[in-house]
Amino acid sequence: MENVKGRSQTGKLVVVFGGTGFLGRRAAQHLRRREFSVRVASRHPDRGRELFGSDDSQIESIEVNIHSEPSIARAVAGAYGVVNAVSLYVERVRETFHSVHVEAAHRIAAQAQQAGVGRLVDISGIGSDATSSSLYIRKRSKGESAVRTAFAGAIVVRPAVMFGPDDTFITTILTLLRRFPVYPMFGQGLTRLQPVSLSETQSG
Repeated sequence: MENVKGRSQTGKLVVVFGGTGFLGRRAAQHLRRREFSVRVASRHPDRGRELFGSDDSQIESIEVNIHSEPSIARAVAGAYGVVNAVSLYVERVRETFHSVHVEAAHRIAAQAQQAGVGRLVDISGIGSDATSSSLYIRKRSKGESAVRTAFAGAIVVRPAVMFGPDDTFITTILTLLRRFPVYPMFGQGLTRLQPVSLSETQSG
């Protein structure tokens, strides 16, 4: 978004799609610390209320269907900014990399543009590449293009793997390492990863 340290943002509403997820909820907390009002848009508004409580009148949790334009339009109404932190790592019957990272991302960007939203941040993934052998990576790249087509000034962020309390990556690996005598290497041991500590995402 923009550097707002030291300046009150009271009254400016930011909608965080996927705001109950591992990254999305940290984004929502960060925005509240910068005095933005936050609307957490997710499939499970009850989870949002559990995570953020009900004491803060400047944060609300609403239900949204990212496959529905009217649902997204209601979510972004009156917003100053939008953060799309929706992600999918395992495809299901309806939820595919294309439907989530391309179609839904485009839908959110288009509705944000129509609503006159001033800032849009789209969370993509490190290594986004249209020619990658990975379907996930290819769809991330196509999604970035779709977002920029719908919202020319969109800011695309490509974070590396993040770790911290309750993550599903490093924590899972450590659990497996403790249980099994051997562990497979990523990419035949040639894959390089540069995980980002959650503490780094919280400090800015």
